[in-house]
Amino acid sequence: MDDQLALRIRLFREGGQVKPEVADFVTGELASLQAEGHTVTEESAGMLTSHLMMALTRLLDGAPIEQFIADDQVAAELAGQPEAVGRARAVSARAEKDLGAALPESEVNFLALHLAVLAQRPVS
Repeated sequence: MDDQLALRIRLFREGGQVKPEVADFVTGELASLQAEGHTVTEESAGMLTSHLMMALTRLLDGAPIEQFIADDQVAAELAGQPEAVGRARAVSARAEKDLGAALPESEVNFLALHLAVLAQRPVS
């Protein structure tokens, strides 16, 4: 993880926008992606990081998570990305186990889109 992405996480944590356990969980997920050889930087994973931290925080706070207007379209785009969908489901399962917050299907799909984009980048 580069310094800019670490700074993003630190600002979310120190600013009180996310719970410390959420920041720790997301940091662990990013470390796993990096350990697999993915390039995990502010440029490649900044939006993924922010989205996952905010979604998990909203779930833990009991706030509603709105469904995407184009859920069917997103699911269709992901049809050719089974690895990204599988990883997103695994992240959701770990979030439920570790944090008590399972991502709804629309959030799993959105996370899968982020992961599909990350997977298309050259492996370091």
